[in-house]
Formats: sequence, structure tokens, C-alpha cells
Amino acid sequence: MAVEQSDTAVAPTPAAATVTTTDDSYCVQEVPLLSKIRYGATAYAIQNLIVKPALFLRDIKAHVIPNEHRPDFVKTYECRPYLPVRIFFPKCYDKTSKDTLPVLFTIHGGGFVIGTPDDNDGWNSLYATQHHSIVIALNYAKAPGNPFPGPIHDVEELFLAALNDDSLPLDKTRIALAGWSAGGNLCLAVSQLERVKKHLSAIVPLYPCADLSVSAEVKATRRQYKPDLGGFRAKDRDFLLGMAPVFDWSYKVPGDDVRNPLLSPVYAPKDALPKNVFILGCELDCLAHEGQRLIHKLAGKAEAPAIVGKEGVVGKGELILDDERFHFEVSGADGSRYKWLLVPDTIHG
Repeated sequence: MAVEQSDTAVAPTPAAATVTTTDDSYCVQEVPLLSKIRYGATAYAIQNLIVKPALFLRDIKAHVIPNEHRPDFVKTYECRPYLPVRIFFPKCYDKTSKDTLPVLFTIHGGGFVIGTPDDNDGWNSLYATQHHSIVIALNYAKAPGNPFPGPIHDVEELFLAALNDDSLPLDKTRIALAGWSAGGNLCLAVSQLERVKKHLSAIVPLYPCADLSVSAEVKATRRQYKPDLGGFRAKDRDFLLGMAPVFDWSYKVPGDDVRNPLLSPVYAPKDALPKNVFILGCELDCLAHEGQRLIHKLAGKAEAPAIVGKEGVVGKGELILDDERFHFEVSGADGSRYKWLLVPDTIHG
């Protein structure tokens, strides 16, 4: 098994689709020098003084006590040799078999600044076994060393490299892509690129960051707050607000248009995305509203409510499937399908 390397290296950034604007209100602005220093120092400290030691300890623990959800393979590809991907087979799969399997590619979250494919080993492993599929956890170099659009093209190149890997028994007629949070943003962005889109049957953005044109403070006014829940979920301030300015500064490039659909996928035209989209949101998450706005747009529904969800605590573990604020599915004559699921009383992540 290959040794995982650091994924905070600066990646080469290919040319990307860009949107130019003459309206400064939609242009990413330079932040003051002192803010740059503060944000840069914070990102450096998180990546190097907190995350790296934590990953080192996690790797030692995994070496001493192997994780039952560890991947079957960790592979690197020439296109991005510093960004290993993790590959999971169903536990019952005979690797000598010539049968092909459907494949789900996944993209981890972390505000574009932190996170590794390892973060989702448990989920990826269980999904592979429960759905008799191959799961391939993609990777990307992190901001601020690798800002927009670098991570999108990291994911694009690794997706194509794995897809063309003849050693993997992939059913290329059944390919889906999922991503969490910032990974949900990358899922929505990379699936607009024709080289990727043409292979995809469906995408599943999970509580995605879909609109970088809106500040975190404004987003926080568009979610529910439920003090009756008690504990961490009852807080009257969204926990993402503390780090949101650092994440935004790290990923966004001054001068870019925040309405670029690759940066803010909520602005993507319907035909730019695959025909099967399932967005999952968390009711107590400042990112939920932008996911709901996007799925309403794709499904041809009226504008999303001003605030997601509803007041009042829902029963533990319950889903609300008879209220379109929480769930709907729209199918089209062209084979399209757009699905929304908002999980009640649940925070981001």
C-alpha cells in the first residue's frame, strides 16, 4: 500500500473557465494587509500545527491497530503523483472476478483548506459493501497554496486517471460523484466540465457550499436555530462562522467574479450539470439554504423559502418526507431527476 503524501503542496493550475465582470459588487475584493496576515497565519497554523500532528498520530494508530474500514488500495497517478486516492471494494467481492462494479467517486470536505480522503474511510467502506460498488476517494491540494480553480482540476485529472485505470473493474455505464461541504462544491464544479460530465450518471452534493457570493453572516440568517434541542445543536451561532473568513480568503482569488458557476455552482445553468442531482442539506447549517436554492432552480420549482426547515424540534432520527421544505423529487421526460432531502435538527457535518 502506498504511503500517503502531503496534499497541501502547490498544484499546477490549468486554465479554467473564467467569468469577467464590470460590476465590482460581484468581484472578489482584496482584503486589508493585516487581514491577509491574520488569515494566512491561521491557515498555516491549522494545516501545520494542528492537522499535520493529528494526521501523524492517526497514521501511527492505524499502523498499530489497523482500521477495519481501511481501503483496499491507495494509488497515485502520474497526473498528480502527490495526491493519492483511496479505493474501496465490497468486502465480499472476489478480486479475481472479471465482473465490473458500479463506481462512486467521493470528494472530502474541509473548507478547501483542510481534510484528507481518509476522513471518509468509514463511510466509503460501508457504502462499497452495502451497495456492492467500488468507491474511489479523490484528492486535491489545499488552499491557500492551491486556490480556485486548482482543486477543481486536481479532482478532474484524478477522476479521469482512475476511470482509465484498466486494473480497476469499473462499470463505466454506472458512475456517480459525491462530495461533502467544500467537496460538494467541487462535485458541482467538476461535473460541469465536459470531460467529466459525459461520464456521470448522477451527482450527490452533501451539504454543499454552493454560493460563494454570499457572506457567511448572511447565510447564518437563513437557517433554523433550536435552543430546545440542548447541547451543541442548540447554540445561537453557527459554528462555521468562526472559520468562514479564513476559508473564503484562502480559496477565492481577488478579481474573480463570485458568480462564476465553477466557484458558485448555484449560478450554473441547468444544462451545465448532469441530469440526475440529489442534494442533501442539514437544517441547522448555514449552507443549507444555498443547496435548497440550487435544487429548486434545477427542479423548476418556485423560489426556495427565505429560511430552511421549520421551527420546532422533530423526533430523534426522523425524516420529514411529506413536506417539500424537507423532501421532494422531480422527474422529467428527458430522464432527468432532481431530489432534495433536508435532515431535521442536524448541524453541518
